[in-house]
Amino acid sequence: MKRLSFTFVALVALWTATAQTTMTIHADQGKETIHKEIYGQFAEHLGTCIYGGIWVGPDSPIPNTDGYRNDVLQALRDLHIPVLRWPGGCFADEYHWMDGIGPRDQRPTMQNNNWGGVIEDNSFGTHEFLNLCELLGCEPYISGNVGSGTVEELAKWVEYMTSDGDTPMARLRRQNGRDRAWKVKYLGVGNESWGCGGSMRPEYYSDLYRRYATYCRNYDGNELYKIASGAGDYNYNWTRVLMNQVGNRMQGLSLHYYTVAGWDGSKGSATQFNADEYYWTLGKCLEIDEVIRKHKEIMDERDPKRRIGLMMDEWGTWWDKTPGSPNGFLQQQNTMRDAIVAALSFHVFHRHTDRLRMCNIAQMVNVLQAMVLTDTEGSGHIALTPTYHVFEMYRPFQDATFLPLDIQTEQLTVRHDPTTDINAGDSRTYRTIPLVSATAGRTKTGTIAIALVNTSLESNKQVDISLQGAKASTVDGRILTCRNITDHNDFDHPHQVEPKSFTDFKLKRQELTISLPARSIVVLEVKE
Repeated sequence: MKRLSFTFVALVALWTATAQTTMTIHADQGKETIHKEIYGQFAEHLGTCIYGGIWVGPDSPIPNTDGYRNDVLQALRDLHIPVLRWPGGCFADEYHWMDGIGPRDQRPTMQNNNWGGVIEDNSFGTHEFLNLCELLGCEPYISGNVGSGTVEELAKWVEYMTSDGDTPMARLRRQNGRDRAWKVKYLGVGNESWGCGGSMRPEYYSDLYRRYATYCRNYDGNELYKIASGAGDYNYNWTRVLMNQVGNRMQGLSLHYYTVAGWDGSKGSATQFNADEYYWTLGKCLEIDEVIRKHKEIMDERDPKRRIGLMMDEWGTWWDKTPGSPNGFLQQQNTMRDAIVAALSFHVFHRHTDRLRMCNIAQMVNVLQAMVLTDTEGSGHIALTPTYHVFEMYRPFQDATFLPLDIQTEQLTVRHDPTTDINAGDSRTYRTIPLVSATAGRTKTGTIAIALVNTSLESNKQVDISLQGAKASTVDGRILTCRNITDHNDFDHPHQVEPKSFTDFKLKRQELTISLPARSIVVLEVKE
């Protein structure tokens, strides 16, 4: 994760219109699976994501289970989290795992140089993380230290976690209270190795990856899915070099993309923004589609059968920190704008599941585009963010079969200045936003899930949907919307933005007519 800043860009909105929004869902043509790991999470030792967010320790007055906050645990269980990435982020490449094992009161401390210079006491380490994954029923994704670590250190960590034999690290794990090995599927070999993970060139990192991956072995039936540290947004050369020099020695290649207006100066307020800034944000968010497509094209040149997965293991919005919060903690509020960014991103991700195997939003608790906010200093209350509710509403899409669709809708064009918008990645002047966005999938239970987003701040939309190849009998719906796009949930108003039942639709034969309010996200489940 980068630790930089930016300036908002002036923009102009231009409208082009078609008569109405119409959509055809090809319910009989689905082939690709929407991998449940696309709904993955990310927890870094950053701010209060871990301490006070997930972990309060067993002696805390806040109700907990073995040190994990009960309220946060339940909220996360309700999301059906498929995979959780840890311990970073930039923190990963300064993290030495042996500092985080053994009796907690005997673990050495360290300074978190990336995030606020706070002292890390290592009370949340390997056992605490992997036990959390068991409590949540999710796959662990370990980010290994390549930047300041050694091959031996990472190899021994893999052995410690996954060996069930009479090996030195397995004996040490048993000595620390865990008899049987954990199952650890995903192993990231470094993080942002072009930046905070070592400022490396892709050629140098490629050789390092090959060495590290050689010595990170599979033990006792545990099969590692090894993920190389990939590019940040528009760095297509990094992907090209790794595909040429690492190739099928990796099972996955990461990619990071933040919806942020730049890295120099103010990133803009999370809760105070105007219509231009709102639409600019959606345009920047949707540019992730082109970024994924271009990285896929490079990967296809060397891997036409798409055996190597593309892993979007950091994504989301990035705003200025909450006023009064500590520097380096990346604490920000989360409005309906962020929820719409999440929904639009999922619609993009679903279209690329032939290559895109995992996505991990940054981050799970209290940091950036979080699911949950916790009151760590006061009453111990929590607030579920609008983004949390999107993840919860979109649960039916986990491991669903992607259904292709055709949509005709109004378009909004926003203008940006490529001389100041350093994240544009090219010289384009405009980005185009659909006023209605949609995705569909056939769920594991056989229903058809349809998600719709009305991005307009002002206009309700009628959407006419033809279900091709399906015989619909009943429809259930839920909606997430708001009075003002800046609405959000906090400890005093935890229910300002939350899902409600949605019934503003008509089903006639195989045609659905939906009245979609402005600033809304709707998920329907159609039973045949």
